[in-house]
Amino acid sequence: MTTPLQVGLIGYGLAGSVFHAPLIQHTPGLALHSIASSQRDRLLRSFTDVRICDHPAELFADPALDAVVIATPNAEHAPLAIAALQAGKHVLVDKPFALDLAQADAVVRAAQAAERVVTVFQNRRFDADFLTLQQLLADGVLGEVAECHSHFDRYRPQVRDRWRESDAPGAGLWMDLGPHLLDQMLQLFGWPQAISADLMAQRDGARSDDYFHAVLHYPRHRAIVHAGSLVAAARPRFAVHGSRGSYLKQGRDVQEDQLREGIAPGAPGWGLDPVHGQHVTVDAAGHEHPASVDNALGDYRRLYAAFRDAMQGSGAPTVSAAEALQLMRLLEAGTESARSGRRVDLG
Repeated sequence: MTTPLQVGLIGYGLAGSVFHAPLIQHTPGLALHSIASSQRDRLLRSFTDVRICDHPAELFADPALDAVVIATPNAEHAPLAIAALQAGKHVLVDKPFALDLAQADAVVRAAQAAERVVTVFQNRRFDADFLTLQQLLADGVLGEVAECHSHFDRYRPQVRDRWRESDAPGAGLWMDLGPHLLDQMLQLFGWPQAISADLMAQRDGARSDDYFHAVLHYPRHRAIVHAGSLVAAARPRFAVHGSRGSYLKQGRDVQEDQLREGIAPGAPGWGLDPVHGQHVTVDAAGHEHPASVDNALGDYRRLYAAFRDAMQGSGAPTVSAAEALQLMRLLEAGTESARSGRRVDLG
């Protein structure tokens, strides 16, 4: 039996506790060896076979560790990733990869110098609804796409006392959900010609953006990504319209809720979205004909399995360094578009 690769986790907030720790523990070939966090007492109550550390430097200095996963506030991503790479560890960074393109480039250069794998946690490439849409487009079911609308709305009228909603560097909804929605559009349609984005703080007491609406300009279609914090009525997660019909999908992928409920990745029903989408066509008389679309099976463990294979030299990570840099460039361009109030051409 092959010895599992030993993984250290930095940070045990929402991302570390809900997503990364369970996914590491339930991906064959990986073992959660250490966690560095200020929440020592909580961790000691939760784990009996994981080393608990107070400082990331303890993980970097541990020769037993093969890889480090960084699930800290966004401003710490690049400095910690560079330190881990310089210590000879492979690195997976929670999204966003860094605060800006310059930081992201420095991380990639550090990985190249250390000859180590670096990748970013774009887990929503493995959402059931996204995988379903990706297959529909690959099969030509919708024909030539005219519009793609991707919404990730919530109803959270109260501003929470947490770093994601503070005025700290890297806070705000654009850097939280923007990386997911933009990455999905890049996977479906490639690099756009331009971006037009609007970011704003809508809620009373908001200290960072809690709303965004961005349009990606392609030669023959538009892709719209949108997230709001004051949306009580459910909108379709995806609404994609093409020359051969539309795909409409309500609800969101179930894996985050399953993880929050403590369901182990890979358990019965894991990643199985019970809310099917619809493929709507219109006949010559103008009558609509909706047909149910079976969902693909979502599984975030696929990203960790690809990370494992890349570390072993038998595959590539889900997100390449080039893709990580490309996404940071698009996030920056969106921020510039919102700041200047103009469309930013991307070349």
